[in-house]
Amino acid sequence: MTVTLTPPLTAADTSSLAAGDRVLLEGTIYTARDAAHGRLVELIEGGGELPLDLEGQILYYTGPTPASPGRATGSAGPTTSMRMDRYTPAILSLGVRVLIGKGRRGGNVAEALRQHGAVYLAAVGGAGALLGGHIVEAEPVAYAELGPEAIYRLRVRSFPAIVAMDAHGGDVYRDGPARYRRP
Repeated sequence: MTVTLTPPLTAADTSSLAAGDRVLLEGTIYTARDAAHGRLVELIEGGGELPLDLEGQILYYTGPTPASPGRATGSAGPTTSMRMDRYTPAILSLGVRVLIGKGRRGGNVAEALRQHGAVYLAAVGGAGALLGGHIVEAEPVAYAELGPEAIYRLRVRSFPAIVAMDAHGGDVYRDGPARYRRP
């Protein structure tokens, strides 16, 4: 099954997704990597004002490279998501509905996804040039001094991903290998 998601999203939008579902993203999504996550969580914990409203939004763990001629960005592949695990519960508390990256997540992330009705999508690692082709606009909106680690607002068309962890405990990294393991 392939589902098209266009933010802003609600818990109802994400609760209907199951691990293994294919997703196409349309519209606006935001980037955030380690440095931006650290700054956002520092603001959350200190009661500071956030640079943008993330309610119902999608965060993509990427740092887009400079644009090639005729494109909004260069390569925009996912970074390893586990590095964001310590920040994830706080980020989801802002109403973020979807996280995108690559690789397994820690146990605290599964619980945070359940608690907040959110999902984690996997984008194909090593396909950054292909994924960058689905980005039609890119603009830094916070922490521009961080360069590629700034928070960018991206407008995407038919951006492909797979639901890796759903809001109900489904996890393709855990359940997929078990399904094909020989007795």
